[in-house]
Amino acid sequence: MPADLPPATPLLPTEIDALPQRLPLWTREAGDKAIERHLRFADFTAAFGFMSAVAQAAERLDHHPEWSNVYNRVSIRLTTHDTGGLSDRDVALAEAIDDAATRFKAV
Repeated sequence: MPADLPPATPLLPTEIDALPQRLPLWTREAGDKAIERHLRFADFTAAFGFMSAVAQAAERLDHHPEWSNVYNRVSIRLTTHDTGGLSDRDVALAEAIDDAATRFKAV
């Protein structure tokens, strides 16, 4: 873990309840242990560029997604295994993912 990052902080139930407003493009999994988003891009090159940008953000945040890619589609699931559910790191990475999705023109 980068020395300047504190440990992940689990989200409180009220913070989890506020996720639809804060992250409207994400869905909560049953049990509120993870969030997920499915994206589509113009082509594989755009999808791969998006994934490269997310990989850099994940390294900076020391938090890595569970994801898959098929041609122009990317599916992402975020959870924090160390806390047994959602944490502040999931929110930070989801926000970085949303920014990258805009830059790479997810449709």
